[in-house]
Amino acid sequence: MADDDPSPTVPEVRLRDLRPTSSPVEVVGRIVSLQRREIVRKSDGGRRPLLAGQLSDGTASVRFTWWDPPREGLERGTILRATGVEVGEFRGRPELTFSWKTRVGPASAAELPRIDPESLPLRTVDSLRTSDEAFRLEVRVARVAERTVSVGEERRVVYDGLVGDRTGVIALSAWSDFSLRAGEAVRVVGGYVRAFRGRPQLVIDERTTIVRIEGAALPEAAHLVRATPRSIADLEDAGGAEVAAIEGIVVGLVSPSGVVYRCPTCRRTTTGGICRLHGQVEPYADLRARIVLDDGTGAATVSAGKEATEALWGISLDQARKRLREQPDPTVLEEELFELLLGRRLRVRGSATKDDFGVTILPESIEAAEVDLDGAADELGARLEGRG
Repeated sequence: MADDDPSPTVPEVRLRDLRPTSSPVEVVGRIVSLQRREIVRKSDGGRRPLLAGQLSDGTASVRFTWWDPPREGLERGTILRATGVEVGEFRGRPELTFSWKTRVGPASAAELPRIDPESLPLRTVDSLRTSDEAFRLEVRVARVAERTVSVGEERRVVYDGLVGDRTGVIALSAWSDFSLRAGEAVRVVGGYVRAFRGRPQLVIDERTTIVRIEGAALPEAAHLVRATPRSIADLEDAGGAEVAAIEGIVVGLVSPSGVVYRCPTCRRTTTGGICRLHGQVEPYADLRARIVLDDGTGAATVSAGKEATEALWGISLDQARKRLREQPDPTVLEEELFELLLGRRLRVRGSATKDDFGVTILPESIEAAEVDLDGAADELGARLEGRG
């Protein structure tokens, strides 16, 4: 980043006060997300680097686009001061554009706006929307678990969980260790909301303050994770749910299922030992079943992991790999798994997301459900008569 002195003629604006304008402005903020891309120029076919992400100063979070950014010195958490930034509009919200006219230099946390926590509005879970920031939230931790993720070349620990109040629940992603425990009530100050897999997610990091509270007015953790049975059509209309329960008949299996091989860094499935993100790798074997479940109102894909697939199939990963060595055709095992599952009625509980391909369930539990054959026949007959 250039280390030029900012121009005194350009006004400094807090991100919450941004409005589309023809005049450049000066902003100070922390990069909370970023993605490097390249745009192919139509004129000559050349590639132009682009950095896109979210910038936050604690008062708001704003999208930014940075043309021809530096190759190094920028990452999640970087605080910068930018002068000569253009302010446009994207889907009704301000958006920043850094161009060749923009001068960017490093800044410190002391240069970010000072915010009195008591001046922030106290929000409820059901009122939170993507890109919301600068609020207080009082919730109970329903669950939390540690996992390791790849951020560029770095491995970081993230704490995923679920929190809620009397109005609803929301997924949690903590990028700092706040020693959260399931069942405790906390006040969150300095978090923000982003979209993850099409659903709102509460993100907390080193900027966030967590205070333990009594929480007598908050539901118990067991209540927050209790899933009420819903139809797939209802989940599709709602855009998914953090906690959902569905029941349906297995009508399909999405390939590849059965034995798959994953990248050891990002866990994505590989093809021929090649990860689309990390290139040639030494993949490890895993077991999964992408089950298509139909409940009469719609269909959903249930992404069963190793343990659930072993329980449904009745064979372990080691046994499946042994059989694969004897018959080195993974489609044979996949067809066997499909024939075993086809027509079975399953009860699934987990989180539901929706995208262009429909509803996907990431299950916490999968169990066989008793089939009422007489009732199912009557229901099928009624549906067929209705079509006639």
